[in-house]
Amino acid sequence: MKTKKRIAIYPGTFDPVTFGHLDILKRASSLFDEVIMAVVERPSKDTLFSLKERLDLLSESVRGEKFHCPVKVESFDGLLVHYARQRRASTIVRGLRATSDFDYEFQMALMNRHQEKNIETVLLMPDEKFVYLSSSLVKVVGRLKGNLQSFLPKPVVKALQKKFTSL
Repeated sequence: MKTKKRIAIYPGTFDPVTFGHLDILKRASSLFDEVIMAVVERPSKDTLFSLKERLDLLSESVRGEKFHCPVKVESFDGLLVHYARQRRASTIVRGLRATSDFDYEFQMALMNRHQEKNIETVLLMPDEKFVYLSSSLVKVVGRLKGNLQSFLPKPVVKALQKKFTSL
């Protein structure tokens, strides 16, 4: 009997991708047969990087990394559960840094379940050293010319520095 491939969607704006995101991805890759990093095309918040830049930076950041399963980088627009169904994913993966994230993620998980009862949400915690890390925070540090080496992949550090030099 053939077993069903376990595909997970890890959605986000990834503006920019951090080591916290990659830590969640590594954890998810040990649980599923394939993980799709799904970059939101038109997020509800303004982004520093364009969709193409976010896709490129995410692709560069996962290239050469060791994961337990294949990882794809794609973009989507519209309802996440519709995209997940289209990609035959059974699970949505989300990162949970602190209790302050829980309320939002809990509401989203329940709304997604209401929209598509066959898609589950799995909340994963990052390594403790990334619990305080957020894309918003690294953009503030980058704008103020702080050290970002321990928070972001090298291509992202360079892109942020270039972005803030040109602003």
